[in-house]
Amino acid sequence: MTFRPTLIAAALASGAVFAAEPPPKADLPKGQQVASQVCAACHGPDGNSIGPANPKLAGQIPEYMAKQLMNFRPGKDSKSAERPNNIMAAFAAALSPDQMRDVSAYYASQKLIPEKAKNKATIELGQKIFRAGIADKDVPACAGCHGPAGAGVPIQYPVLAGQYAEYLEAQLKAFRSGERANDPNRMMRTAASRLSDPEIKAVADYIAGLR
Repeated sequence: MTFRPTLIAAALASGAVFAAEPPPKADLPKGQQVASQVCAACHGPDGNSIGPANPKLAGQIPEYMAKQLMNFRPGKDSKSAERPNNIMAAFAAALSPDQMRDVSAYYASQKLIPEKAKNKATIELGQKIFRAGIADKDVPACAGCHGPAGAGVPIQYPVLAGQYAEYLEAQLKAFRSGERANDPNRMMRTAASRLSDPEIKAVADYIAGLR
């Protein structure tokens, strides 16, 4: 079987037929509209929530936020959500994938007003866990994935620096108990399962003070 050069050239010239379409860009004005109408009451209009029950979203990695929103929704065939939360499930169910992308990008574009470490007595322990882990308990350093300043790694690992210590503590305990289980390869569940309550509190407080 032979192919004429002119046909091959034409096929190559129209390579868009075979190439994947680039993902649409986020629309920040639309994201701001979703934020003001759906999210601001809990997370603030600029992503700086006023209480630790609701995490700060300003400056967070947009792909991470969009993933979390998807994880709050039930899976196929009405299976339970990867990240069960009755309140967030209702909000996430009302958003389209495009709206999730837009609102995530909008909050990512906002400036974080960071929290502070509050317990001087545990700073050294928190720093040790974050930067070096706990070798004899096989706990890896948080910085290994989230970066030395807690700035995260785009798409893969979220920003932690400046987050409410109370929120971080609650999430670590949720990973430890298995209540939260949307971590890839059980990474967070495994690490958190080896941490005591005082260790979790210490590292959460230390992270809140990172810049």
